[in-house]
Amino acid sequence: MSGKQFKGHEVSCCIKYFIFGFNIIFWLLGVAFLGIGLWAWNEKGVLSNISSITDLGGFDPVWLFLVTGGVMFILGFAGCIGALRENTFLLKFFSVFLGIIFFLELTAGVLAFTFKDWIKDQLNFFINNNIRAYRDDIDLQNLIDFTQEYWDCCGAFGADDWNLNIYFNCTDTNPSREKCGVPFSCCTKDPAEDVINTQCGYDVRAKTDVEQKTYIHVKGCVPQFEKWLQDNLTLVAGIFIGVALLQIFGICLAQNLVSDIEAVRASCLFT
Repeated sequence: MSGKQFKGHEVSCCIKYFIFGFNIIFWLLGVAFLGIGLWAWNEKGVLSNISSITDLGGFDPVWLFLVTGGVMFILGFAGCIGALRENTFLLKFFSVFLGIIFFLELTAGVLAFTFKDWIKDQLNFFINNNIRAYRDDIDLQNLIDFTQEYWDCCGAFGADDWNLNIYFNCTDTNPSREKCGVPFSCCTKDPAEDVINTQCGYDVRAKTDVEQKTYIHVKGCVPQFEKWLQDNLTLVAGIFIGVALLQIFGICLAQNLVSDIEAVRASCLFT
């Protein structure tokens, strides 16, 4: 035995520090998302008005930052500490949680393809709900304006969807100056204009359908979104496949590291 040396299992430093480095970036992004969400939440005074937390009349974009940041923070923390401290519990938690997210994404993709019409109805319902709450939340307002400007659209299926909003509807009892109009984000843009005309949508729906086409985008955001998906199908599919492969790769690396750690511990017990 004097000329022989026992060589046991070793933890792969490459895998260990690759997982740590990857997750430290993931963790920092999670912290950034949480910071932005909490700052926006506090700026709007939500923290001082508990009733607004339960108001689900319209989608609040702040929740998107908070939920995304929270998930990224937890996963990044588990991956970082698990790899650095060789903690098998945290690494298993990381891989299982990542596996659940992957499974949910896969299920959502299959369901979205199978129930396309139902998804379209839900998207219509979602947009209309947020049209109703357009003036109630500045972040929501900015999100809707961005959507309408990006896809050259107005409302869910057309400009008349803005009748759902108390400020833009065409009823005789509406005292608002925006009556029978649309937000400026529905307007067609003049390249020569340097300053946005926020009043360009005033009274536009009181005009004929032919005249409206001169001033605003008359197509709804749901059909425009469908068209965008069809035009960018390769890009969207590539992003989803890339994210899926990255998740599978992360799960495999974490499981590999767990196996190495458990093998090292087992060899130590029997030496």
